Amino acid sequence: MEKDIKHIVVVGGGTAGWLTASLIRAELACQSIEVTLIESPDIPTIGVGEGTWPSMRQTLARIGFPESLLFTDCNASFKQGSLFLNWSNDDVPHRYHHPFTAPWQTSSIDTSLFWSQRAKETLPFAHAVNAQARLIEMNIAPKDITTPEYAAIHNYGYHFDAGLFIKRLTEFAVSTLGVRRITANVTHIHEDSDGFISSLSTDEREQIDGDFFIDCSGQHGLLIDKHSQIPFISVKRELFNDRAIALQVPYEETNSPIASATVATAYENGWVWDIGLQHRRGIGFVYSTQFCSDEQALSQLHNHIQYVTNQSPLGKPKFIQFNPGYREKFWHKNILAIGMAAGFVEPLEASALVMIEQAAKFFVDHFPHTQEQLALCETRYNHLTTERWRDIVDFLKLHYVLSKRTSDYWLHHHSPDTHSPRLTKWLTHWKTHRPSRFDLPQIESLFPSASFEYILHGMGFEQQLYLTQSERAIVEQTEKEYGNLINEAKRLLNLPTNRSLLNKIAIHGLPKI
Repeated sequence: MEKDIKHIVVVGGGTAGWLTASLIRAELACQSIEVTLIESPDIPTIGVGEGTWPSMRQTLARIGFPESLLFTDCNASFKQGSLFLNWSNDDVPHRYHHPFTAPWQTSSIDTSLFWSQRAKETLPFAHAVNAQARLIEMNIAPKDITTPEYAAIHNYGYHFDAGLFIKRLTEFAVSTLGVRRITANVTHIHEDSDGFISSLSTDEREQIDGDFFIDCSGQHGLLIDKHSQIPFISVKRELFNDRAIALQVPYEETNSPIASATVATAYENGWVWDIGLQHRRGIGFVYSTQFCSDEQALSQLHNHIQYVTNQSPLGKPKFIQFNPGYREKFWHKNILAIGMAAGFVEPLEASALVMIEQAAKFFVDHFPHTQEQLALCETRYNHLTTERWRDIVDFLKLHYVLSKRTSDYWLHHHSPDTHSPRLTKWLTHWKTHRPSRFDLPQIESLFPSASFEYILHGMGFEQQLYLTQSERAIVEQTEKEYGNLINEAKRLLNLPTNRSLLNKIAIHGLPKI
């Protein structure tokens, strides 16, 4: 008789553990699915994943987590994309945007195509194809105080204090959703005769029985690595950053502007992130120990902070080590690895949190109700997730390979030996064709073709398109309508700034949907 899956055990807390446990419990409690989360009191969370994609809005809405709590309890702010500074070359200041909103496009209007033929010499790509780059430049919010929770006038995600978010989500998961929380260290893993995990023992002398086990133990990989010994696939040949240093920096004034995007600034041996929360900025340097020592990296980070603000950092720097790569398998029998237990490449474009979301959503939407269904789910999930990791690696690598910077670090990124064959073929194809859905044909690809366009054109990729007659007609029609699109964009500039909207939310909250 097939065993029903009724009790899910999540090993590890942090954002991965609590987000996963919350989504499972929120969606499957009606099916009498119980969730227990075991959290070690001795292993601190990294707590620097402070940027999300717009998908987080849908995830938190599914959980039932009030959006207003992000702003009142987690010091969250609005994120509308990424702003890249000086990635193109060494000497000439340069900036481009990767906003969350896709270019304006209908069956008869295509601003991306129009830009390539009529506006390339006069406007940056992101500024020509929608209004969001302008909103980012002016620190404007993507909605106003009358816009309901999780609704948007312009697409957005969040910046939030990761430590405060985990604390608030933990409270919500336990008190509202009914997730059982155990604070203990796992001391022994018990298997049945078929090699499936049956229970876990802890140092609190408690044995936790379960039907399915989710490994959110971070780089420890307690279940997927230490127990199941699933191999790790390194991508250090392509993305060789393996260190980060994080600092917190206060604002100069209580009402200083809050940036509407993650700012990524390139330097000789790496890049600096700058994330604006309500009460402080999170600033960190990402680098490779192959080209830069920890001491040199810390010096570079301090120099950057002195350049962008006259404020001194709060507290000591946090050094973070990571091995870029992912598991050969993520789902093994009745184990699923989520978060850093599954893999991590680097902080660029904030892919870590969205991979947690995607994993938790897949598990909920394809929930294996009996052991008989595990094998199919395992095969399907492992194939899909491997493809997503390959997409992430190639997309992030694209940011580096188009640069004309000349230090050893950047030259090594330029080397064809560090590119995947697929990325090399794409770059050849894109010299005469726009990125399209056919480049990434799998369903629910993490990066739409528009994301590739923002990076390619932002970095000045040389392209010669050969238009069909239909495309020529679309360019002509877009030119006729372009003035109306610009006028609509200008109206969006009347939205409040990030700071002013957050101040209003603190007093009034956001309307419920």
